[in-house]
Amino acid sequence: MNTPKGNNPLLDFSGLPRFAEFKPDYVTPAIDQLLADARAAVARAEAADTPAEWDAFVAPLDDANEKLGRAWGQVSHLHSVMDSPELREVYNANLPKITVYYAELGQNEALFAKFKALKASPGYAALSAPRKKIVENELRDFRLGGAELPADRKARFMQVQEELAQLSAKFEENLLDATNDYHLVIDEASELAGIPDDVLTMMKAAAEADGETGWKITLHMPSYLPVMQYADSRELRQILYRAYVTRASEFGKPELDNTPLIGGILRLRREAAQLLGFQSYAEVSLAAKMADTPAEVLKFLDELGVRARPYAEKDYAELKAFARDELGLSDVQAWDTTYVSEKLSVARYSFSDQEVKQYFPEPRVLAGLFKLIETLYGLHVREDSAPVWHPDVKFYTLTDHGGQRVGQFYLDLYARASKRGGAWMDDVITRRKTADGIQTPVAYLNCNFSGPVGGKPALFTHDEVITLFHETGHGLHHLLTQIEELGVSGINGVEWDAVELPSQFMENFCWEWDVLKHMTAHVDTGEPLPRALFDKMLAAKNFQSGLQTLRQIEFASFDMHLHDDFDPNGNRTAQDLIDDIRRQVAVIVPPAYNRFPNNFSHIFAGGYAAGYYSYKWAEVLSADAYALFEDEAEGYGGVLNPEVGHRFWSEILAQGGARPALESFKAFRGREPTIDALLRHNGMA
Repeated sequence: MNTPKGNNPLLDFSGLPRFAEFKPDYVTPAIDQLLADARAAVARAEAADTPAEWDAFVAPLDDANEKLGRAWGQVSHLHSVMDSPELREVYNANLPKITVYYAELGQNEALFAKFKALKASPGYAALSAPRKKIVENELRDFRLGGAELPADRKARFMQVQEELAQLSAKFEENLLDATNDYHLVIDEASELAGIPDDVLTMMKAAAEADGETGWKITLHMPSYLPVMQYADSRELRQILYRAYVTRASEFGKPELDNTPLIGGILRLRREAAQLLGFQSYAEVSLAAKMADTPAEVLKFLDELGVRARPYAEKDYAELKAFARDELGLSDVQAWDTTYVSEKLSVARYSFSDQEVKQYFPEPRVLAGLFKLIETLYGLHVREDSAPVWHPDVKFYTLTDHGGQRVGQFYLDLYARASKRGGAWMDDVITRRKTADGIQTPVAYLNCNFSGPVGGKPALFTHDEVITLFHETGHGLHHLLTQIEELGVSGINGVEWDAVELPSQFMENFCWEWDVLKHMTAHVDTGEPLPRALFDKMLAAKNFQSGLQTLRQIEFASFDMHLHDDFDPNGNRTAQDLIDDIRRQVAVIVPPAYNRFPNNFSHIFAGGYAAGYYSYKWAEVLSADAYALFEDEAEGYGGVLNPEVGHRFWSEILAQGGARPALESFKAFRGREPTIDALLRHNGMA
């Protein structure tokens, strides 16, 4: 179906996306039109009579590529949050076209030569620092895109990029389908003993929606996690655990098995790296990150692992002793650890996650989050109206005290079958200066929490509150940029291993009484969170932090070795590698049937390949940055210091990718980062 250009909402860049009018039929005509426009802009930029100057050469390319990126961004977003067979079909039909275009762009020798000419021209010295950084990034990215390759290797490199994009999309689709493919209906209430009432209400409603009686359990996190955490039935926990950790593997439907995709992705990544002259894909990945070499990353992980291991061993010994002495469990298995940990936490700290959850209804949590943003940065958040993709989605506008719009964001909080798992932020519109003035940024914030049940507002666990603050931190990084050049505005151009700094920084405020007291009200009584309960939460903050740290190191080491010294053409599999890593790193080793690699979408379908270490790397930065708020707290009267907040905004958030992340950190902190604050925050100092 050829939709007229004027009626196609994907071709309207005058304002916010027109989600209410979106139809899958609109995708192909819009993408074809925008690709044609972009290629025409490339041809004009390549032309001999187009001078190697910013306004004549770079700006028109930015304009064309931004339109393509914004339209495809809407399609990709809807594929992630409102998947359907029709949308999936057009997404997969257009993905190769998008991939080929960007691969061609990355290999364009004429554009590469023009950027080199711009760098060598007298006019380069007069460019602003952000524009100079963009030129530097472009020259690097052309080399990484294969622009210097001979024609035959260039063609193969492009083919590899196209195949990788398709395999990664298929990996994510298989995982979503495998997650949706499983459910368990329980008829006997006694089998659900221990599971909280609000979760049971949700499960009963899910069964009724399917025309079933009883309680429906799925592998989506709001359903799965409470079973693992609270269900007294060990058999039920074991059944659900096995179903969850074998998703998209050889233990399920053959057509949803991600094992062959993992092999294919790794082989293609290795081939792409070698075509570019690198030894491994990890080296390619690190070329645009703060860390220089795989060896540097592995050394960092090993050193952190050495510090964490004694605490992890102590955590596990306490867990096993409690299970044996208090629960009569002498052989703690993988499906027991979350349950036993919850029981141990309650016994030690005299509160449960479920008790705390009653104090975090969604309206109060959002009000507290927005009050924090107002206090730190002097900004106001108000609910606004905009076309959305689902009735549950909310939309907000961020303004300064003069009422001037700073940015806007969508908030999609609840899990549903058509939405991929996890939580993430993505950009909709990026701040830049145009002929019409400053284009204000817009972001998506996505989570997978339980929705409202039984006529009550949605209730969040404290962990979910932390997740919301984390994604908001990413959002603020995008929304509060002061940079006006597209390539380094917001999160653009920020080194991947520094991009988690603002998000992890925000998590710290979830442990501050001055923040929480404004965002709690018991769902039934309206009473705020008691200070005594908060003190217990604080005492439990680092409960099993050793185990949690080693778990992250296990995943990060697996990822780095997988993309560095693992041979994807050899006899060993990714599963063999993670089994080896676990024997070296892990304190808790899961059952042999655990197929974690098959659902590790961060590295096989997201942007974290040879970059998962970034969470821990950036946590060093974020903990050290937050320590300045702690250092200044005594003189100010608390950590909610607007002066330090504005400094964080101006030196970190505002800068985007316009300068190296280490420079921004040092400008804020006054020195290089150290690991001390991270260890102290995790109770391992």
